[in-house]
Amino acid sequence: MVLIQQTKSLFIDNSLKATAIKALVGSLFIALLAQVSIPLQPVPITGQTLGVTIVGLALGKRAGVASVALYLLEGALELPVFANGASGVAVFFGATGGYLYGFLATAYILGYFSDKGVLNQPLAAFAVAVVASAVTFAFGLAQLSFFVPTDKVLAYGFTPFIAGGLLKAFIASLTVSGAYKLNKKFDEKMQ
Repeated sequence: MVLIQQTKSLFIDNSLKATAIKALVGSLFIALLAQVSIPLQPVPITGQTLGVTIVGLALGKRAGVASVALYLLEGALELPVFANGASGVAVFFGATGGYLYGFLATAYILGYFSDKGVLNQPLAAFAVAVVASAVTFAFGLAQLSFFVPTDKVLAYGFTPFIAGGLLKAFIASLTVSGAYKLNKKFDEKMQ
């Protein structure tokens, strides 16, 4: 029981040390989910977006953005953390690089609203997750437009991902909101 309380205290703590630990765990979680991939060209379907959404909602703005930034740094440093084990600076300049940039803005939005209490309302958390995902797509489509014909941008970079994006937003918001509520009940019983 003491270990649970200590771990919980660490995750509530907003110190630099706690944020660094949360960022490392969050970046590894995103990297793990990035390896869940269905290879489509030029943009694969991956678990990255689910990872970013869970991390952003669960860790809040500071640690969520730090997690994504660390994840991107890991990839830039040639660690095979991107989809299908890809890595390197060249990925940022390729067809899918815009999605990676979008993850930062997405984590910021999710974390901001998480910090403001959106997890108390699962439907609101879902709405925020959908809007944040749209931001990822905006960044992704902007860069993808340099690599595919204009009339194919939505077909290659958005349309195949709509249903999955909604499902990922639903899973993330339900999971994190549920864990948040469960944690609150646990706290009430401990007092």
